[in-house]
Amino acid sequence: MARPRKCRRVCTMPAHDRFGPLSESGSKPPVVLSIDEYETIRLMDLEGYTQQQCAGQMGIARTTVQGIYDQARKKIAQAIVGGRQLLIRGGDYCLCQQQQNFPCCCHCTHHAHPKPTEPKSDEKENHNHE
Repeated sequence: MARPRKCRRVCTMPAHDRFGPLSESGSKPPVVLSIDEYETIRLMDLEGYTQQQCAGQMGIARTTVQGIYDQARKKIAQAIVGGRQLLIRGGDYCLCQQQQNFPCCCHCTHHAHPKPTEPKSDEKENHNHE
């Protein structure tokens, strides 16, 4: 029996999800890049993460990252060289929404910050009298 797929952690959704040639692309079908493929491109090519760092950020194995990254680059090349539209959607991912128990990358607005702990009421009194 196959293992269930791990959900790939993604910091934020892409701001733009459709790219393509300025000229008419005719009847060529679009290339679809998944959200998790987009995240590996963002982390490794834009943020400069290594495969190991990217794997840690996304909560998956380094070899899985390598496969996702290779697929993503091939799809981007197909879109550019073939003059096809590139759509970003779908995939196996979990979006960071602050309740996750993992640190996000430095550009995420959903950092998991620990809340400062308030001293107990009797500790306040003792601390104030010292």
